[in-house]
Amino acid sequence: MATSSNTFLTPEEYLELDRKAEQRSEYYNGEIFPVEGATREHGLLLVNLIGELRSQLKGKPCEAYTSCMKVRVAPRGPYTYPDIVVVCGERKFADDLRDILLNPTVILEVLSPSTKDYDRAGKFEYYRGLVSLREYLTVAQNKIHVEHWARQPDNHWLFGDYTDRGQCVVIPSIGCTLALSEVYDRIEF
Repeated sequence: MATSSNTFLTPEEYLELDRKAEQRSEYYNGEIFPVEGATREHGLLLVNLIGELRSQLKGKPCEAYTSCMKVRVAPRGPYTYPDIVVVCGERKFADDLRDILLNPTVILEVLSPSTKDYDRAGKFEYYRGLVSLREYLTVAQNKIHVEHWARQPDNHWLFGDYTDRGQCVVIPSIGCTLALSEVYDRIEF
């Protein structure tokens, strides 16, 4: 991912800029990174995923947010915009604007060609530092492929790999199941 500036920014400077900006950006180690626009497939996957989650989260103490909700990984950053974030129980926000979530339960990222390596490695490394995070999923948009990591009681992560339209991904921490036939509905390869 390319940085939008060579200027070092404090987290406070980043937040002031980002809250006024027309285009969202993520923050890490003093640098900001623009969030790219989405493809048709990326948009459809988000709609399919949020639709499945919304119907299954009804009546549960959980809320799902789209990529408009920022997540702060540590007190000084990074700040990210996950494609979908779910929080259960008490919601903790960085301030009264309630636009920066501190305690996600599940994060889902739809992989883009330019961000897939970052989403699968670097970003997941940051997310693992969130004590509240129970599960992390990446969803490919160029083929049927969902990767699922689940935190175990010993703090290790169990990996699941799903590549068939007939499979389902169970997300125990929020009591949801994603049928890949629904996740990839209307997606053409």
